[in-house]
Amino acid sequence: MSEARVGLVIEDDQDIRELVRTVLTQAGFDVTVAGSGSEGVKAARTLNPDVITLDLGLPDIDGFEVSRQIREFSDAYIVMLTARAEELDTLIGLESGADDYLTKPFRPRELRARIAAMMRRPRSLPDAGESPPVSDRPADAVTGSGNGHYSHNGLDLSYASRSVSVDGQELNLTRTEFELLYALLEAGRTVRTKSDLVRRLRDEDYDVGSYISEADERSVEVHMGNLRKKLGDSPQQPRWLQTVRGVGYRLAPGGR
Repeated sequence: MSEARVGLVIEDDQDIRELVRTVLTQAGFDVTVAGSGSEGVKAARTLNPDVITLDLGLPDIDGFEVSRQIREFSDAYIVMLTARAEELDTLIGLESGADDYLTKPFRPRELRARIAAMMRRPRSLPDAGESPPVSDRPADAVTGSGNGHYSHNGLDLSYASRSVSVDGQELNLTRTEFELLYALLEAGRTVRTKSDLVRRLRDEDYDVGSYISEADERSVEVHMGNLRKKLGDSPQQPRWLQTVRGVGYRLAPGGR
């Protein structure tokens, strides 16, 4: 039997804490709860959880800082739960390292669906013999080995080891950032729309008619912005990530 997946709930409101605990338990997680930010950071370091739900308004340190601290040592998926609907708070949450967010009050079914989509994406090394996703899009600007390894303008990505390096220097990407970069590399110079990338993060291979909101697409923009910063890429003279205004993203031309 495979080892149980570990979930961590960082939430000071007891009713919401127990609701999220129930959702994760029903989804097959071994769940630990924490009622403060400092307690949550300590638990994350000890437990090495697969997924963390994180309240934004904690009594000691806010969720933004908790996310930043956890990101220093953990690649757990982080879903931020917030009563604040302002776009700025959402963007700060994603920039601090969160993978997704839900506004309170939320539907338990939606939380479970978001977490299920995350867990379908690899957390670390694939099982022996497992092949990376195969795209039918051309990668004409990219050198690809056919086994999930791509090289482009000094950037090297290996799906098998979930690693990315630029000019020989390894980068520390979140799993969401890694998935977005991988999607662009396998697409080559073909544009990936923001909706395409939202579906990719949901592990939907094609358009199944699911609803994609402006906030979903804005989340992709923020993750791409974080990815650019880590790559040291310039929006004005991109080496890797080229924005196609009003549409989405594609790789910059090769040979730079």
